[in-house]
Formats: sequence, C-alpha cells, structure tokens
Amino acid sequence: MKLPRQKHLLTVCFILFGLFLTYSYFESRWVKITEVEIKSADIPDSFNGAKIVFISDIHLGPFLSAKRLSRLVDQINGINPDIILLGGDYVFYYTKYVEPVFHEFGKLRSVYGIYAVLGNHDYYAGADLTKKMMAKNGINSCDNQSYWVKKGNDSIKIGGVGDLWEGTQVPENTFSGLKKSDFAILLTHNPDYLENIYTDLIDLTLSGHTHGGQVTLFGWWAPILPSEFGQKYRYGLIDSGKMKSYITSGIGTVTVPLRFFCRPEIVVLRLKKTKG
Repeated sequence: MKLPRQKHLLTVCFILFGLFLTYSYFESRWVKITEVEIKSADIPDSFNGAKIVFISDIHLGPFLSAKRLSRLVDQINGINPDIILLGGDYVFYYTKYVEPVFHEFGKLRSVYGIYAVLGNHDYYAGADLTKKMMAKNGINSCDNQSYWVKKGNDSIKIGGVGDLWEGTQVPENTFSGLKKSDFAILLTHNPDYLENIYTDLIDLTLSGHTHGGQVTLFGWWAPILPSEFGQKYRYGLIDSGKMKSYITSGIGTVTVPLRFFCRPEIVVLRLKKTKG
C-alpha cells in the first residue's frame, strides 16, 4: 500500500515543481512599474513634480535579449521621464554584450539627461569599454563624478561612486560644493556602500545589485543575497530621516532565468517639495 502512495506524492511534487519553474520563468519577464514619491524640503520649486526613472541590473545576455531590452527602452520612453538614472550591471559578464546594450540605451530619451554608474558585472566585461560606450551614446558617467542638473533657475546634484566590489569610491566628488539645503542624489550600485555614508548632504541614494533576492519566500525573505548585511538592503525604500534609499529588484537575472515573488521593475520616482 505504501508504494502507490509514494508514487502519488512524487507525482504531486513533480507537478508543483513544474508549476514553480513555469511561473518563475514567466515572472522573470513580467516587468512592473513601481511608483515612489520622494518628499523633501530640499527639492527646488522647479523640480517639484519631476519624474525620474531608475533601472538597474539589465544583464543583457543569454537570459535577456536585445529585443526584450528594446521593448524596455520603448516602455521607459513612454513614461516621458525628466531624468533617467541607471544603476549598473548592464551585461551578463561578457564583453560582447557591452556594445549592444548601449546601442539600445542610446535610444533612451529624457528632458534633463541620463546618468549612470557601473556595477561589478560591467567591470568583468570591461570598465573602460563600458564607459566609452556610455559616452558614445550620450550617457553621463557618475562613477566618482557628479553633475548639477539645471531646470530654470534651480538645480539638483546627481553623483555616484564606483562599484563597491570592483571599483573605487570617492564620494567627495559628489559632496563637494553641496549645502544642506541642496537636493542631492547619489548612485551606488551596491547598497552595502550605504554603511559608509556619514553625511546629511545626501537626500536620496539609489542602488541595485541584490535583484531583490530574485527568488524569495513569497516576497518576505531571500535565501541568497549578495550582501554582508542579510536582508537589510534586499529591496525597497529605506527611510533614514533626511536620507532616503531605494534598492531596486532590477530587470534581468543571473545564475538562472527565474524570479519568484520578486518581479523585475522600472522605478518611477516623483519628487515632491515639502515645507521646511
């Protein structure tokens, strides 16, 4: 009597596993738009209501094609962003994907520019080539660099640091010239770098790298995370008083082309000025 029961149990397990794989493969392609309101008294009047699109961790390669990336670019352009920010890891390890990914990114359109940092995978594929392709396609490198973005008589600062694992970090290039009353955004591919920020000059940090865990326990917990701080910087908005941080689940995948309760996302940040 035990053998038929065991076979039945094994069949159920195979069916459930098949459903898991099918759904997880589908979810990895099911891009959502996440809208986040960023409130701050430091936001200049001209930037009140500004729309910033943030994406990270594309990983163009065997699990994400140029055709899918092209559709993503069209989707972003359809949002009509004021600013586009890119958080790194544009390719899946290999140099051959660098030129194609930035060929597609060259079609992105925003009113006040596109700004980007490199991730660890971009160093694996070739940091110099990545920066060359960024410049060729009109994308401003924020690796230890910063820019005043002007709108009317107002401006905000956008800067970044090099990748925590593979690059160097010189945050002073962003902090330089800032006043507490300025609105400043810092891009850092790896959110673990947030542990090193001891300043009240930064209003918003944006990161990727974790993929939100990619495969999670129904969105609550991830068994595998590339972070030294457990679930702390897995995903979402972290409010640390003056400074807010958003860690995106990203777009692509690594290791396996699967996601479970961790959909890929385009993040739309809306700036809202508050009274001081």
